[in-house]
This record gives sequence, structure tokens and C-alpha cells, in this order.
Amino acid sequence: MRIWNYLKNVSVLKNKPKSSEVLTNYLKQRNLPLWTAFVIKYSAIKNDQFGLSHFNWNVDGTNYHVLRTGCFPYVKYHCTKRPYSTDLISEDRFYRFLKIINLGLPTLTYGIAHVMFATHHETVKTSLGCVTLYFWYPEDRGATH
Repeated sequence: MRIWNYLKNVSVLKNKPKSSEVLTNYLKQRNLPLWTAFVIKYSAIKNDQFGLSHFNWNVDGTNYHVLRTGCFPYVKYHCTKRPYSTDLISEDRFYRFLKIINLGLPTLTYGIAHVMFATHHETVKTSLGCVTLYFWYPEDRGATH
């Protein structure tokens, strides 16, 4: 019990922004780009989007289709500006099913690749401080794909 009380008070476990806030703030910071793809360290966020693989995400009236997966030690996001879609629920379930039957091995491999190849990073401001996002290369700010 003492160890648990100690761990609850360790600053590393407290005051992390939610992954949803980081996602929203980054899209706003980039002036609502047509698309973006990045990873965030699990240790830097509270993962409030756990279990979501493909979903709509609204930012200031602009809808994004978000593909999201855990790729330890990161969470990967790929966001594309697209009209709201009601049929993402079946796709979300399909992607989760694929991750389960593959035992998460492809996503673990993808996470290891990010550790080795992420050469670019950007900082996102949140209500609880700054969070670093990682990229394999700098994004072309005006790219359509």
C-alpha cells in the first residue's frame, strides 16, 4: 500500500495532458492541415482514446478521420481532413480485430522503427505543459497527400 501511495504522488504519473487535447491542439497549431501523421510517447500523455482505431474527430467545425494505433513506446496518429462518416464504427472494429489476431506484433515493430528512425520533432502546447510529437521527417506544410 505504501508503494502505491508513493507512485501516485510521483510527478511522472501526474499532470499529463489527455491524448485528445494533444491531438486537438496540434491540429489547431498547424492551422487545420489537410493531413498529418505523428507519434506521441505513451509516457507523455493520459491515453483517453484507448481502444479507438478509426474515428471522426471534430476540431473547430472541421472533421478529421483519425487512424490511431499503439506502437509501443508510442501512440501513432494519422489524420485526414474528410467529411463526417457514420460508417467508421465497422472499420474501427475491423482494425481492432486485426491488431488482436496479430497479437500486436506489427505495431510493436512499428514502434521500434519509430525509435530508430524518428528524426524530426515538434512541440505542442497544452493546458498542462508542452508535449513533443515525433516524425520520421518534417512534413510539407502545404501537401495535399
